[in-house]
Amino acid sequence: MTPLLIFLCFLGYTLLLFLITWLTSRKANNESYFIGNKSSPWYIVAYGMIGASLSGVTFMSVPGWVGSTQFSYMMVVFGYLVGYFVIATVLLPLYYRLNLTSIYSYLDQRFGFWSYKTGAFFFLLSRIIGASFRMYLVVNVLQIFIFDAWGVPFGVSVAIFVILIILYTLKGGVRTIVWTDTLQTTFMLISVVLTVWLISKDLNTGISQLIKDVFNSSYSKVIVSDWADKRFFLKQFLSGVFITIVMTGLDQEMMQKNLSCRNLGDAKKNMFTFSFILVFVNFMFLFLGAILYLFVSSKGIAMPLKSDDLFPVISLQYLGPLAGLVFMIGLISAAYPSADGALTALTTSFLIDFIGINKRENLSEKKKTRYRYITHFSFAGILLAVIILFRFINDRAVIDKLFTVAGYTYGPLLGLYSFGLFTKLQLKDKFVPLVAIISPVICYILSENSVSLFNGYKFGFELLILNGVLTFTGLLIVSKKEIRN
Repeated sequence: MTPLLIFLCFLGYTLLLFLITWLTSRKANNESYFIGNKSSPWYIVAYGMIGASLSGVTFMSVPGWVGSTQFSYMMVVFGYLVGYFVIATVLLPLYYRLNLTSIYSYLDQRFGFWSYKTGAFFFLLSRIIGASFRMYLVVNVLQIFIFDAWGVPFGVSVAIFVILIILYTLKGGVRTIVWTDTLQTTFMLISVVLTVWLISKDLNTGISQLIKDVFNSSYSKVIVSDWADKRFFLKQFLSGVFITIVMTGLDQEMMQKNLSCRNLGDAKKNMFTFSFILVFVNFMFLFLGAILYLFVSSKGIAMPLKSDDLFPVISLQYLGPLAGLVFMIGLISAAYPSADGALTALTTSFLIDFIGINKRENLSEKKKTRYRYITHFSFAGILLAVIILFRFINDRAVIDKLFTVAGYTYGPLLGLYSFGLFTKLQLKDKFVPLVAIISPVICYILSENSVSLFNGYKFGFELLILNGVLTFTGLLIVSKKEIRN
């Protein structure tokens, strides 16, 4: 895999993406950008959301993660199913009943100005960080295998990638992304399947024997029974439930695609179908990870310093040109959903939640479009800056960082929505931002000192639940006696 061949893969895939963009963005308007004219087929949304949910994080980090966590991540995935059920039966009906474009508008109707702005702000913060992490992971590989060889600085590489995303999302928005996500999902899954097949050929082993080898190895361990371990099965399961609720159900990017379905019934069908398929797909990535580790062991290959590098190193250096080609196409297809949906959702949330573009009747369609373009470009610039910054601070598996950050930034959202849905109390609205800041700070202090404070206990993904509980408790303290009608 020469730099030129990898670049041609990248160029070919990008051209295919722009062809779909051209077909879907014709006659697009602001409604197309925000909610896809509410005409997206539910089965297309369901299939495309697989790629959007996985992105470059799952594509590279999860296989590498198997070496230290085995298959314990499956307990998180099983928790996803419960989380998606809650989204389909509680949150989606709420969003459709209120006819929302930005899901954070609910907080305005339920509590008031400051609660609304707090929820939207925490989404912007979490999505900027999360999308930047995912994009960094993929662009860094392209940098190593293409642009370093040509002497192109990392900042320029990121800028090229971001410009391409701007161009194909600028006009069509959600209406385009719903369809481009299907392309990305397809290539990611093909890449995993073909890589497994190529490894089986290299080892002269049938797929059935590989399956037996994986399940007979230590990598297939799913349940960790030590309560103090970060991977304790109950903590993993509950974390999966709440990670799903906040990172899908309370996330503008993911819900924006659901809200583009024709009606609530279609949106529910999308969510239920997507959730079961995602369980199988996550298992595929863990299975791939186990096979990669077995391959390294059988060939006596030195392990890369970072687990995230395992998949690319094996594919590009040990399995031949076809494996390298398959990996790069899968990686490139994983790169785009890391940013396209995020950029569209950030633009939507800022325009509706902070600018109030949907309430300004004096604005013409042309001026609204101009505001949208300016915001779209501005967030692209912010993502570019954060990716470059992250290059200097990355020091562990990206997926671990992603969920750690989510535990701090999504926790206040979990607390706010839980309080709104499960109580009838009103809030002293001006104190909500203070509660939303204090809760993550307390979580950080407890997490950093948990071993000494709690007899060896280590926090894992359940930090998100604690954050939500602390926020909920804080909201109780600043609540009013009056009850919502």
